[in-house]
Amino acid sequence: MKRLARFSRLQKRPQTVALGALALLAAAALTACHGGDDDNGGGQPTNTLPSFISGSVNTQTYDGVSDDLLTAGLGKTGLASATAPTIAKPAAPTAAELRRLAIYSNYRALVDMSSNGGYGRFWGPNIDVNGNDSLGEGKIAGKEYIAYADDGSGTQNVSLLVQIPASFNPDQPCIVTATSSGSRGIYGAISAAGEWGLKRGCAVAYTDKGSGNGAHELSTNLVTMIDGTLSNADLAGTKAIFKANVSASALSTFNSTFPNRYAYKHAHSQQNPEKDWGKNTLQAIQFAYWALNDMFGPVSGSPHQVRYNKGNITTIAASVSNGGGASLAAAEQDTDGWITAVVVGEPQINLNLPSQVSVRQGGVTVGSFGRPLADYMTLANLLQPCAALAPAAAGAPYLTTLLPATTNAIRTARCATLAANGLVSGGTTVDQATDALNRLHQAGYETDSDTLHAPMWDSQAVPAVAVTYADAYMKASVLDNLCNFSFGTTNAATGAAGVTPLVSPMPTIFGNGNGVPPTNGINLVYNAGTTGAADHRLATPDASYAGAACLRALWANGNPTMVDSVNAIRVNANLRGKPAIIVQGRADALVPINHASRPYLGANRVAEGSNSQLSLYEITNGQHFDAFLSVAGFDTRFIPVHYYNIQALNLMWNHLKNNAPLPPSQVVRTVARGGTAGSAPALTTSNLPPIATDPGANAITVAGGIVSVPN
Repeated sequence: MKRLARFSRLQKRPQTVALGALALLAAAALTACHGGDDDNGGGQPTNTLPSFISGSVNTQTYDGVSDDLLTAGLGKTGLASATAPTIAKPAAPTAAELRRLAIYSNYRALVDMSSNGGYGRFWGPNIDVNGNDSLGEGKIAGKEYIAYADDGSGTQNVSLLVQIPASFNPDQPCIVTATSSGSRGIYGAISAAGEWGLKRGCAVAYTDKGSGNGAHELSTNLVTMIDGTLSNADLAGTKAIFKANVSASALSTFNSTFPNRYAYKHAHSQQNPEKDWGKNTLQAIQFAYWALNDMFGPVSGSPHQVRYNKGNITTIAASVSNGGGASLAAAEQDTDGWITAVVVGEPQINLNLPSQVSVRQGGVTVGSFGRPLADYMTLANLLQPCAALAPAAAGAPYLTTLLPATTNAIRTARCATLAANGLVSGGTTVDQATDALNRLHQAGYETDSDTLHAPMWDSQAVPAVAVTYADAYMKASVLDNLCNFSFGTTNAATGAAGVTPLVSPMPTIFGNGNGVPPTNGINLVYNAGTTGAADHRLATPDASYAGAACLRALWANGNPTMVDSVNAIRVNANLRGKPAIIVQGRADALVPINHASRPYLGANRVAEGSNSQLSLYEITNGQHFDAFLSVAGFDTRFIPVHYYNIQALNLMWNHLKNNAPLPPSQVVRTVARGGTAGSAPALTTSNLPPIATDPGANAITVAGGIVSVPN
């Protein structure tokens, strides 16, 4: 407590790592070591920066009062506020303001913040590791280290961040990874994994995995830096998070033809960054080891000596969605013992699927399983607008920003175009929509997600991912306008593209953006619209069908670049005997469970046999976006998967620390809240049964790669 009290009185200040430091946490504002000899005369190796770190390491100490690691000084109350943190000069935010905005936005993007949901009662800064409301505003004092990982070219610039809380016990060290979800920036898993790790007193190792929120505003040549501030791309040089690889003359020509467009790192880096997500997660862990040695390593001269060698620190690879997939990939690649265990939610993962693997539900083999994202996402992007009109999808909650009068007209037109091209059958719109939905079922989408196809497409989650990943897999330049899609500002009323924004999105893109447009005023544009380039939903009567069909054809027709890139990201499900938990909602309509967790479980059993320590917890009434639970219709139908992610992390902690057995794979049968859409009754534990020690008839079994899931 004395150490924490001393720490809280420290004044926060930015620093660049320099030689010499005190090892005590109370003196954490001073930072040590930028490399050194193999030993410093004391017979112990010195703490040398990993070779992949590029440039300087910057640090910041937070007092836990005015600012902190978890809430950026906002506390539980500030994070819950619907009003975002203010910026003194909106055109020129400071790095501290952008960090606060990024933490606020990313925290809220991944968990349910609604008043009748679980925030502040089941999770949130105020909730302790035992589930009690005991932490007040929940601010956490500590220190951050941030740097780029790069190959020396300055074109990768993967952001790495380590948070070390004041409560860290150097005698019982632990690390939790928080690889960014989606294509989010460096704080993109702060509520999904970072919060739990910080409350446990663990260091948290973050990475944006090289697909983070790096934007290049082509009309002004502005780019984002590691702290979110802006620079001219030419002046930034190799220090930008990302800048498009285009010549000045090519850029000038492009801007004249396609004004007010944006390049994005995930889509346009031309590096297929997904192939390195596992490596980036391992790099974040190694950077965390260095930071912990920098803070707690023995001092005998300068720099510090090494206290922790690989494998000395209990390390849980954790995150959700893409971050979860990256954690699984890291565990598979980890031959050196950096990772102790794995706990992930709804992982987006692409498999080398063994022939022995199949998935059965209720004794019946599912329509399809184990497809890569490039396959199922481009198919969903084609069919979902039409499938939304099927009677089985009636009453779906919508997240649309389309003009209300156009929504069903667009869906009807998409159905007609699909029918004209032989992709659905039926003489009426209802018949065509029903067939579209059935084709999604045949492609591995659960009936549990029928009412989610409309919001997944209307919210643009599926179209945005389909375009971004196609660009990434094709290693496309922003100049290519792959399948006639680009990212740009549009007219709010008509959807027309190329408009100069009244307020540039760039100053706040680091704080508000998610790395995949539409985001922060930058939209998905179809350049071959009926009357010119426009928002893809409004560009043609059938919502840019030709562009969606083009994306689908890249995979369906076996484009060699597409196939090679997808093959480069496939994993083998060999976790090398590490204890592991996967949590996923059965109703997931973004990353269908039949293409992710279920076949991964089967492939893992084929790869590891009796050495497998993987459990899958499948959550009924669970879908991909807990943040949507505040939307009318989501609140009544679906429960928070995050609740079970926390429970899984606690189960794994108890397993690692107390040798408690992990519950076997199972279906957890939750109870939807029901009630009136938009005012569902408060979430209670009666909606959320625990993961069972003995699941009985709800057990998920695996035999010879065959995964059997009860209905």
